[in-house]
Amino acid sequence: MLGAIDRDRFDVIPIGITRSGQFVLEDDDARTFALDGDELPEITDNGTRVRWPDGADSRELTVEREGQISSLGTVDVVFPILHGTYGEDGTIQGLLELVGLPYVGSGVLASALGMDKHYTKSVLQHAGIAVAPWRRVRKAEVPSNPDAVEALLDGLTLPVFVKPARAGSSVGVSRVSHPDELAEALRIGFAEDDSVLVEQGVDGREVEIAVLGGRAGSTPRTSDVAGEIVVSGRAFYDFDAKYLGASGIDLVCPAELSDDELATMKDIALRAFDAVGAEGLARVDFFLTADGFVLNEVNTMPGFTPISMFPTCWIVSGLSYADLITELIEAAVERGER
Repeated sequence: MLGAIDRDRFDVIPIGITRSGQFVLEDDDARTFALDGDELPEITDNGTRVRWPDGADSRELTVEREGQISSLGTVDVVFPILHGTYGEDGTIQGLLELVGLPYVGSGVLASALGMDKHYTKSVLQHAGIAVAPWRRVRKAEVPSNPDAVEALLDGLTLPVFVKPARAGSSVGVSRVSHPDELAEALRIGFAEDDSVLVEQGVDGREVEIAVLGGRAGSTPRTSDVAGEIVVSGRAFYDFDAKYLGASGIDLVCPAELSDDELATMKDIALRAFDAVGAEGLARVDFFLTADGFVLNEVNTMPGFTPISMFPTCWIVSGLSYADLITELIEAAVERGER
């Protein structure tokens, strides 16, 4: 994404976050953040420290290096290309709200809601949108008795998926095809979160559509096309397939849908976008079953890699990658001026 931003319109200050949580100034080089084969990019501590404004009356960013503090200039908008905890769960959004910096994407509430699968499903269900049956299990509630663990499956039909409630990118997700696998799946899920979902597996096509928030009083809109994830050699669309290009997954865009199916999908996606209070952008994921659409997830900060479905849906709809980025930045600036 860094290499696609229109440099005739925008000056970029790349900031990385180390595993320990330091904000460091990075070189303006897209290769720093590029996926490389089977490895994710690692942000290392280079000794710099980016400092956010002291309060909402200033948008000046500064950097400390070798004991000297210098200005990085006034910031118009922040584009938080972050996934998972502290990235898309409302926490970084809260920090930016506190210092008065406009940013791309949903606010604190919608980000936190979209990150928590239990509460997302609860809100969507209340809005009359079909979701897969599930139950939430807290770590403290899990009994050690194997029979009691299996009782968590009551009312559900195998296979089920065990998912951390607040982890993204399929981290900690397991497919359970036999009751004996449930205890291990819970262990894996609880390693990521103290709250997990045991969710009914859904037999259907995995289809996704992209949403952009409205600008200047206009309503949100969806991409003209949807995409489909075709799983052929893996149990499900896991982390390695999403980010490392692992085999067994084909991303098809546009998906083969009838006009009625696509219209229905667009309508539900916009209803879901509104129900969770999303802003800016979202990718809405569905299962298309014999009985219709079942909504799986509202992702408030979808992937922006070259193989990600969100930009692909817009590119196929006629909006270039660079223009998509411009649209999101300008929309965030507008919201910051309201």
